Amino acid sequence: MPTLQQFRYLVAVAETLHFRRAAELSHVTQPTLSGQLKELEERLGVQLVERSRSRVILTPMGAEIAARCKTVLREVQDIIDLGSHGQSLLGGTIRLGVLQSLGPYLLPHILPDLHKSYADLKLYVREGMPSALLDGLDSGRFDILLFPLPIKGADFHTARLFREPLWVVTPRDHALASKANVAKSDLEGETILTLEPGHRLHDQVKELCRQYGANLSLDYEGTSLDTLRQMVGMGMGLSFLPALYVRSEVAQDDQVKAVFLKQGAPSRIIGMIWRRHAARQDEYFALAGLIRGILKGRVREVAVME
Repeated sequence: MPTLQQFRYLVAVAETLHFRRAAELSHVTQPTLSGQLKELEERLGVQLVERSRSRVILTPMGAEIAARCKTVLREVQDIIDLGSHGQSLLGGTIRLGVLQSLGPYLLPHILPDLHKSYADLKLYVREGMPSALLDGLDSGRFDILLFPLPIKGADFHTARLFREPLWVVTPRDHALASKANVAKSDLEGETILTLEPGHRLHDQVKELCRQYGANLSLDYEGTSLDTLRQMVGMGMGLSFLPALYVRSEVAQDDQVKAVFLKQGAPSRIIGMIWRRHAARQDEYFALAGLIRGILKGRVREVAVME
């Protein structure tokens, strides 16, 4: 009989279409993953993957079986959660996925209080790109995500947590740096730096550039908020950066200045996401409420949403 672990390996390959990345995602060596997939093919009597030096392609049967494996793994995880459900409120392990542009600047505000109040709660935290996080939640690798809203076309439940403004960040010697706040018209014709495609922030900043008549830089895109800040400091352009990052990093950097955009400052809504039929969803609602309570009145950079 095929094993659940073999199902996990197949789903990882389907999500990444790359043996090395699938092995890293599964925390095994590439030969182990490849060997287990070969054994799965032999047990099922069908070819699941077309292998070549340059790429990995799932056969039509492989794609169909991978989709069903994802459903099986999700149901198995829900059974495990159901078995542990009710032992204690917010006890045990919750696997949390969070964006790289959010986790390092939000979690330090909430994790210490959560640990103090719920010592039995263990949060296993992984950062990732939006598509990988959503795939991981859907397949059962994650229990919850902290993620920008809204999301479309997914069988997930969402709870809004807070609204986070985006600040205009300029070089210290830029004309806008001397202003207390800027108008949208001040950004017309300016070069705006943002994260590379695949990040939710990239799409949002692209739309802001269209609205304000600014020029989105396609030649120099950041791989992280830190690289954006450093490029702004070198005079390569301006950027829109989230308020929690501004508090953590921009305020400490003598090369850049954050200025507020008046008249409808842009923002992003951050929420918690989980599978709609998750066994522990009453705990996730409670956790969302706890996070709001921790942030309210303490982190003035964000507006908590009920």
